[in-house]
Amino acid sequence: MTEIEHIFFDLDHTLWDFEKNSALTFQQIFKEQEITLDFDKFLEVYIPLNLKYWRLFREDKISKEELRYRRLHDVFEKLNYSVTDELIHKISEDYIKYLSDYNFLIEGALEILEYLKLKYQLHIITNGFKEVQHKKIIKSGIRDFFNLVVTSESVGLKKPNPKIFDFALQEVNAEPEKCVMIGDSLEADVKGAIDMKMQAIFYNPNKEIGIPNVQSISSLLEIKQFL
Repeated sequence: MTEIEHIFFDLDHTLWDFEKNSALTFQQIFKEQEITLDFDKFLEVYIPLNLKYWRLFREDKISKEELRYRRLHDVFEKLNYSVTDELIHKISEDYIKYLSDYNFLIEGALEILEYLKLKYQLHIITNGFKEVQHKKIIKSGIRDFFNLVVTSESVGLKKPNPKIFDFALQEVNAEPEKCVMIGDSLEADVKGAIDMKMQAIFYNPNKEIGIPNVQSISSLLEIKQFL
């Protein structure tokens, strides 16, 4: 990848270890609320449901409030565990409150950021909620690596909407051909960037089927092969 000047990263599942930090957050909540549900079974059902509802949220089919409520309601319902709506709302609120207290990064994240920062301007475009995402970035110690942090909530647009990429490009005065987007979502990160004439790297630790002519990596340190 030649003549690259700017690198845009996704945050959750790409730099910030969402699954690990999320699990630790729920463990804390389960202990506080004395929830006796089998924790592994809870995560087994919750993880795909969370992805499902985030996809609907990304497509503007549900609100933030619906996302936060329904992903929990459906888990407890599927597992036949009786909870009140009041408790679901309490868990949802505590989850957002505690989530940024856990800040494990994806393996190799710090090393690759230190490597790239010497040669490029680094930025983040994330579909997460602004009140949480900024805390994650600051508390995990990576804020100083980035010139610009764009959250979908702050601009009212979500990846893969081309307007959020265009907003970010204008903010840093960058030409799309001189930019790379790195993320774990084929739809939101990779296709969204390509539609804007940006280059893309698919962070693909699960070795999913990628897109022809798009670099796919299973480790963040593999980025050194291309940049």
